[in-house]
Amino acid sequence: MSEPTDHQFAGSGEATNIGPIPRITLHAFCLTDATKRVAETALDDRRMAKAHLKIDMGGIPAALETFAQAPTPNLIIVESSAQRDNLIASLEQLAEYCDAGTKVIVIGDVNDVTLYRDLISRGVSEYLITPVNVYQLIGSIANLYGDPAAEPLGRSIAFFGVKGGCGASTIAHNGAWALARSFQSEVVVADLDLPFGTAGLDYNQDPLQGVFEAISAPERLDETYLDRILSKCSEHLHLLAAPATLERTYDHTERTFELLLDTIKASTPHVVLDVPHAWNAWVKQTLLNVDEIVLVAEPDLANLRNAKNTVDVLKQLRPNDRPPHLVMNKVNMPKRPEIKPEEFAGSLGLTVQASIPFEPQLFGTAANNGQMVGELDNKHVIAGMFEDLAQSVSGKVQPRKSQRSSLGGLLSKLKRKAG
Repeated sequence: MSEPTDHQFAGSGEATNIGPIPRITLHAFCLTDATKRVAETALDDRRMAKAHLKIDMGGIPAALETFAQAPTPNLIIVESSAQRDNLIASLEQLAEYCDAGTKVIVIGDVNDVTLYRDLISRGVSEYLITPVNVYQLIGSIANLYGDPAAEPLGRSIAFFGVKGGCGASTIAHNGAWALARSFQSEVVVADLDLPFGTAGLDYNQDPLQGVFEAISAPERLDETYLDRILSKCSEHLHLLAAPATLERTYDHTERTFELLLDTIKASTPHVVLDVPHAWNAWVKQTLLNVDEIVLVAEPDLANLRNAKNTVDVLKQLRPNDRPPHLVMNKVNMPKRPEIKPEEFAGSLGLTVQASIPFEPQLFGTAANNGQMVGELDNKHVIAGMFEDLAQSVSGKVQPRKSQRSSLGGLLSKLKRKAG
């Protein structure tokens, strides 16, 4: 981005080459009606069709109040009339609530190159001078997410059952739903069990196209084609369904799903992969490449053996990554001898992320209705478990007031990528 000169800042002027904005969540906090009108106009622009923009008044103080109680979105836009020292102090407070991957655009009325450089060096993504027009605002957002050299937007999470029938798909679908709902963040679920996948049933969707079409035409696979074949399950949740038919065989190569995953990650903050229980080249490659892995197991001996083998292989494949999350499912099944979840996890060197009790009435009713547990009964303790799981795999921190430290250290959180 070119360095601004006096009275001319990056992003100003009518942009003629603005690309589409990916599926991100934005929250704007305006001070003036003029800026609010610009944000409302941007919201209706065709290039913002995939993005979710929420607009409030109140500037940085309103942002502080909001994010003290809620997770931060992909991008925060704040308007301020403060001078340099007060502006930086306010941003220091805001940084205490920001997740590592959150970007910030500041709109201010101080036309000063030194201030611009200072803010950019401290982690603010862009500084725009009022009055801002809609081309500046959309163009600045597009510049943040349109750089071909930038890291992918999305975070990929694979759910993998260590034994057939342990309920990994149910956990994946409920976890994805909770992730979209809790964070108001875009989530795409890709059902990779092409012959027997159940995501379409669980979300009450019957799309004509999905994963098979995406991987069968790699030369056509881009964000535009992906938009056409995605099925919308809720405001923030989209599905790439499996065909779930046996009219053909599905003989995938090692890298069959790589392009699909890269394409989704380029435009969507969270990608949930429902990986079938199998062990072949493409499953191994998929688990190697994702950001997070959730292992699902039942508390018996066969599951423990398989889980131990899986964890050992993952340690070899991913020595520098976080260990997988462990979800124990169908716990406390009547008359079944079980291994205690803590003992199960201890044998693997892991901790239990969630112990989901055996509740056939709850899960059976939800499945028959094409609903998630949180839709059927959002006050049920198991719905809370899925929300906690979503929190854990999201890469986001819980809103909290942290210990004040140096300005540079706090503002640096605005530009560090989520680990």
